[in-house]
Amino acid sequence: MVAKTNLIHNSQDNLKKINPTGVLVLENGTFFCGYGFGYEGIATGEVCFNTSITGYQEIITDPSYAEQIINFTFPHIGNVGTNSEDNESDRVWAKGTILNADITNPSNYRSIARLDKWLKIKKVVGIIGIDTRKLTNFIRDKGAPKGTIQFLKSGKHNIKKLNKITRSWSGLKNLDLAKKVTCKKIYTWSSFKTWKKFEGYRKNKKNKIKIVAVDYGIKKNILRCFTDLDCSVKVVPAQTSAEKIISLNPDGVFLSNGPGDPAATGKYAKLIIKNLINNKIPIFGICLGHQLLAITLGAKTKKMMLGHRGANHPVKNLITNQVEITSQNHGFEVQKNTLPKNIRITHLSLFDKCVEGIELKNRPIFSVQYHPEANPGPQDSKYLFLKFIRLIKNKKNGKKIRH
Repeated sequence: MVAKTNLIHNSQDNLKKINPTGVLVLENGTFFCGYGFGYEGIATGEVCFNTSITGYQEIITDPSYAEQIINFTFPHIGNVGTNSEDNESDRVWAKGTILNADITNPSNYRSIARLDKWLKIKKVVGIIGIDTRKLTNFIRDKGAPKGTIQFLKSGKHNIKKLNKITRSWSGLKNLDLAKKVTCKKIYTWSSFKTWKKFEGYRKNKKNKIKIVAVDYGIKKNILRCFTDLDCSVKVVPAQTSAEKIISLNPDGVFLSNGPGDPAATGKYAKLIIKNLINNKIPIFGICLGHQLLAITLGAKTKKMMLGHRGANHPVKNLITNQVEITSQNHGFEVQKNTLPKNIRITHLSLFDKCVEGIELKNRPIFSVQYHPEANPGPQDSKYLFLKFIRLIKNKKNGKKIRH
């Protein structure tokens, strides 16, 4: 089946003539017609776009996409199928997917299932055949809207009802999603290293450095990056007390990525992180972890108009003056003018000057907004994991803190 692309209609009468099996309805009443795939059903969330040309399976399974519907700008999504190795969590957290072109039969030696069949098993609603460029331009100009997608084989969509469902959804602002996606109990990471061609995931039996990772929606490749550097990692739920974390005797604490509004999660995370800082434990944060660290230190965050999502975002390292191409996924940002004087800004976005990295002066504590672990994306910034390990070793050896 070849999808009839670029259909957009604002009339229920026109919809009846076309009889599409898939529809996307935005909060302002605009709707896009296409063809449903994956799980037959309905899903509501924030509609965002991702510009990555690879790694759709990693993106869909990233917990940071909880309560979001992903519009992929790259047209060839699904052409390498799905496999058992590229999941960034144990389940799919994205509410839905939007594609432009038909999913073709996969061509990859690791593929075990077509993307559409995999999404059906995972109960993820998808729509295909709409003008994803037009939708992306809408988001770019108007901001990330609330939206509902429906896959209905009969094609009998009730647009007014779907629009009502869309408008009644709360949106991501003031929503604490870390509680939803975090692990339920403390566990020890299985010590798998990052993936290597023809070798897959290898185990590392060296456990020289102990890391405790606070799970706000952690990606598996972050854990693998720590394993590459001979770390053992214990992962703890988002609301684990500082006392419990300290009792695990970590050499360093990692604050993970995750979904939702950092101000909402910060209501309980701030006190935990503050106590960890007071105990002089080295801390490294990524994405939501970066925002929560900034909030703890006195800064404020705000909702962005459309957010940063893709694997081609240029970031300037203000310490080295080098530019890194980064993988990003965030809809909130740290407000630059609210940062206290004891915080140094280390990285800035070259797209919009958004704060992309901070460090606490004279303390082994720092964070970045983007994703140095990639998966998907470039690996320009993996040095940040090495930096964290160096800060840990320097502290253990009584050396002066130098970022």
